Amino acid sequence: MPSQTSTRLHELLRAAVSGIGGVERPGQVQMAEAVQHAVESGEHLLVQAGTGTGKSVAYLVPALAHSQHTRKPVVVATATLALQAQVVDRDLPRVVESLAPLLGRRPTYGLVKGRRNYLCKHKLVGGFPDDEDDALFGSGSMSGGTSASALGEQVLRLREWADETDSGDRDELVPGVSERAWRQVSVSAQECLGGKCPLVDECFVEQARAAAKDADVVVTNHSMLAIDAFEGRQILPEHDLVVIDEAHELVDRVTSTITDELTAPMVERAARKAHRLADVGELADAALALRGALELMAPGRLVTVPHQLGAAVSLVRDAARTVQSELKPEKGAEVDAGRQVARAEVDAVFEVAERLLSQNEYDVAWVSDDPRRGPVVHVAPIGVAGLLREKLYADRTIVMTSATLELGGTFDAVARSVGLSGPDSPAWQGLDVGSPFDYGKQAILYCAKHLPPPGRDGTSDATMDELADLIQAAGGRTLGLFSSRRAAEAAAEAMRERLDLPVLCQGDDQMPTLVRQFARDARTCLFGTLSLWQGVDVPGHACHLVVIDRIPFPRPDDPLMSARSQAVADAGGNGFMAVAATYAALRMAQGAGRLVRSSDDRGVVAVLDPRLATARYGSFLRASLPPFWPTADKAKVLAALQRLDESAGELRAVHDPGSRAEAMRDKGSAPVPVQPGPSAEPAPVPDSARTAVVLGRAWTPEDDTLLREGVDLGCTLDDLADQFECEPDVVQARLDDLGLTAATDELF
Repeated sequence: MPSQTSTRLHELLRAAVSGIGGVERPGQVQMAEAVQHAVESGEHLLVQAGTGTGKSVAYLVPALAHSQHTRKPVVVATATLALQAQVVDRDLPRVVESLAPLLGRRPTYGLVKGRRNYLCKHKLVGGFPDDEDDALFGSGSMSGGTSASALGEQVLRLREWADETDSGDRDELVPGVSERAWRQVSVSAQECLGGKCPLVDECFVEQARAAAKDADVVVTNHSMLAIDAFEGRQILPEHDLVVIDEAHELVDRVTSTITDELTAPMVERAARKAHRLADVGELADAALALRGALELMAPGRLVTVPHQLGAAVSLVRDAARTVQSELKPEKGAEVDAGRQVARAEVDAVFEVAERLLSQNEYDVAWVSDDPRRGPVVHVAPIGVAGLLREKLYADRTIVMTSATLELGGTFDAVARSVGLSGPDSPAWQGLDVGSPFDYGKQAILYCAKHLPPPGRDGTSDATMDELADLIQAAGGRTLGLFSSRRAAEAAAEAMRERLDLPVLCQGDDQMPTLVRQFARDARTCLFGTLSLWQGVDVPGHACHLVVIDRIPFPRPDDPLMSARSQAVADAGGNGFMAVAATYAALRMAQGAGRLVRSSDDRGVVAVLDPRLATARYGSFLRASLPPFWPTADKAKVLAALQRLDESAGELRAVHDPGSRAEAMRDKGSAPVPVQPGPSAEPAPVPDSARTAVVLGRAWTPEDDTLLREGVDLGCTLDDLADQFECEPDVVQARLDDLGLTAATDELF
């Protein structure tokens, strides 16, 4: 006999699925039951749910039931902006409406973001000093391409908006403003005066977080979850259940969150901020010493800190400590926002310098050469498993889910990376609920093992011939995933010469535009690099062939990856399998997953790297992919592609992007954004919707979102410049405005 809680769960799940107009799937039911069991037992859960399972509904239903029972919020953390928008704008509104009659009330939910995303009322009324790098109302041109007069107009507009907005949330400002203008009305967490702020009772951030405490579901991102757990800032409300979606990205996101860097301009900026309040002469001299030492450094890993660099960093640390002492407010003194801003800058410099000099055995340091900022010293944790085990799992149940968690046929690799294996690890269960797709009948995995192994001299003629044969048989309909931008460009040029088919390449236009063109024309091919491996969703007959040019191992000279591999080897493990092969398996699984996006999809995933079939690690990589029908018979593959091309039906309609729906709120509850129904046509984005004009190029909110996603995915500056079809300097200026840093080298 099913238990009462099981019966209740199934009742809620049926209502939710019906409310969104879907059908109940076995994998979805199995996943919802597993989440419910994790909640009741306290065991952590890793659950792999393939594309089409409906995993967001599968975890939202038991999460809302748990919150209803305990009156505690459930935290949902995503990696990408796209999934966060899907959960908040599409999934949650429909699920809560469907469950409200059964729960006796309409569940609430909210978003928790970083402080920089909100307008600061105290800064707005002059409580903080203006950024001395920004002259608001003068004439002339500002660095970054925004004129001073335009900047002033944007700030005036922000002041008017401040009198109208109930949330202060930047995402609700349409059209947006430049990052430079937004900085005039916002503060970072380090700059915030906290409880000492005279306007704390009117603070938008505090209001949003107070509302989140009463919400049933709080949606945030991996980075905010890590900051809350590691630094104890109490950003999130008290909770006992966390669902981590896109969990395959958790380690990289957490690593990025706790990676620090030090540059000479960073030290100089701290000195400028503090010069009115302290003697910063030594700090300015230390910045010069750091600049000189870094100019002598070649990019690469620092196994130990060289003497000259160590001496310069010591000067920076000691000078920053002296300034810190001078910046301490006198006991009982009135709060000073300018002092707080200066302290935040100096504290950041001191903490990074101290971390570098401590040479912690669990950190890895390296130097890179940034095109605009010059040399940069980075310091990152070799791994985050220990931190996650210590800080995240103790007082809450964690559910991690993704379409790619089982690598090599087991959850061991992912469990090890997130701290769920080894001595003193907490109890957990792994579950693969499969996919509603019949991969063995819908797709072929073709490994061209007769080709020569890929080398450093570019793609061989034989490989280009193989690619042309496959595309010709498919009649176009090809998504090409390449190891580097140069490889993608070379393949695109070669195919344009050999085939009478349109070939688009990343950099020809903005990526969303290219994807729409690809989806609208069956004869078109689309080639690209990293941002295509995870971000393209083109179901239907537009894509019958996904080509992977080579196994995506990390670069041998990647400082962080090589340090992690060495650490595993030093502990007696296989560093290559634990780091490089696992890295490649995850990305291959993500890339291969671009093919089958619906139950009607058919096609071939072709890997042009014979090592997938011939190398000892090949079986591990193959076991990480969906269970496609495998073959190395080229004739069979060409025949299958030709049959698919001849029998292909109409392409699915492709709509141009529309504006995001306006958020709606219930009185006295957390924010509840509502998406229009399936039949509603979104309003077009007006041409005036620009966030900034940088060096003559206008940037839209969509551009900024894509830029952030590209940085998160590890795109280089050249990749981003190609994607946005502009000069690298223009992209770098916009990255600087947004506080972002592109990868310094290509992925593979």
